[in-house]
Amino acid sequence: MKFLQSILGKTHFAGRSGLPGRVLGIRYFNVSTEEYAKRNYANNVAEYNTVLGSLNAQRRMFLLRDVYDDMMLDGVKPSRDTFHSLIVGTMRGSRMQDAFFFKDQMRTMGLVPDVTFYNFLISICGKCKNSDQAIQILEEMKSMEVKPNVQTYICLLHACAAQGRIDRVYAIVRDMTAAGLGLNKFCYAGLIVAHKNKTPFTDDFDAKVIEFVERSKIWSSVETDSANAENVMMGVSDEELYNLPTADYINRRAGFLNRPFTAYHTAFNAAADFKNVKLTDTLLEMLSKERKTPDIYITMQVIRCYCHAGELDRGLQTFEDLISSGKAIAAEIFVTLAEGAMIGHTEKGMQIAQDILVRMNERNFFMNSKMGSELLLMASGEKTGGYTTANYIWDLMRTRNVVPSVAAVEAYYQGLKDREIPQDDPRLMLVTKMYDNLRTRFRGNMNV
Repeated sequence: MKFLQSILGKTHFAGRSGLPGRVLGIRYFNVSTEEYAKRNYANNVAEYNTVLGSLNAQRRMFLLRDVYDDMMLDGVKPSRDTFHSLIVGTMRGSRMQDAFFFKDQMRTMGLVPDVTFYNFLISICGKCKNSDQAIQILEEMKSMEVKPNVQTYICLLHACAAQGRIDRVYAIVRDMTAAGLGLNKFCYAGLIVAHKNKTPFTDDFDAKVIEFVERSKIWSSVETDSANAENVMMGVSDEELYNLPTADYINRRAGFLNRPFTAYHTAFNAAADFKNVKLTDTLLEMLSKERKTPDIYITMQVIRCYCHAGELDRGLQTFEDLISSGKAIAAEIFVTLAEGAMIGHTEKGMQIAQDILVRMNERNFFMNSKMGSELLLMASGEKTGGYTTANYIWDLMRTRNVVPSVAAVEAYYQGLKDREIPQDDPRLMLVTKMYDNLRTRFRGNMNV
């Protein structure tokens, strides 16, 4: 009896730690049946799967493990769909430790992970830059007699590319070719990423990028999108699965991303990261010769490259050309130019940034917390001048009830404190109050 009482008295945390209550599927009942029914948010596997799907949609991946713990405490046996929802969430949250925990739990439940589950695992390894673990997963698949598919090899290619392991990437390419599989646009994008991440940097990078972009245009046996029906149903795109830089934009409206430009997207992104104006211009010439127009994402990368390379006027001209063309535009175009203009916090750049944001606001473009926080963080680095750009961004976010990140609020607060502003200034008092509240809420974690 004492043993049972000790199990029934275990807390939720104890259950999570793997104690007997979890294994026996026992939840402690310290409230009435009616009260328990009110508190419980799911009673069967279908309802739990709905909860998991909701958390994935809200990007609240840190709660997935808690929901799974509750399933165990409720004595609800997870289904294969449950584990697929869990692995998708952990992939999006780059929670590799949780992913392998769920894999082990799946096998404990008598369910053998299928090829889709393993592909998600390899993708997580790529996000976490752990190609060794990704290769071990492939070996485990073979030992479990789970046959890899095209997605498996492309996931593995990108996992190795994330670490710049060109030797492994080319080995995978050779294996795919030997198996009669052609290379599609995602493979060539992976090759570009591999050369981008290789250390030390190679002198033939530009030539390699141009070569891969050209070769990506050639038809192959797997040229069509490799996403299977299950991935589509779960809302996982190829771009997200392979951790491409366009993954966050894939669901945007038409005109933002031209999906056949996958290799171009990766190439322009790499050129912008390296501030490589020459490569950017060459890629633009290639598109022009093909009589193709850059989409919004490519235009963003062109502006970013010019601004980061110190060619602000060219970045501004690219922006003006897009506006005057009458083509589709997006808030990200304005934000990209504003951020680029603020580099170095020159008087000219800060004024351009503020003017661009005014034009953005006049067009009623929505600026979410992420974009606003990045802009405020950048603008708050201004040490001289009137601090007008930072103040404008702050006021814009306050008007639309957008809450900045803690790091952005702290930077803005420090910028105000460094200036000769009276302690009873309404702006300073408001920022101080918000800063103190956020700091208390996140217990001093200023990286939120």
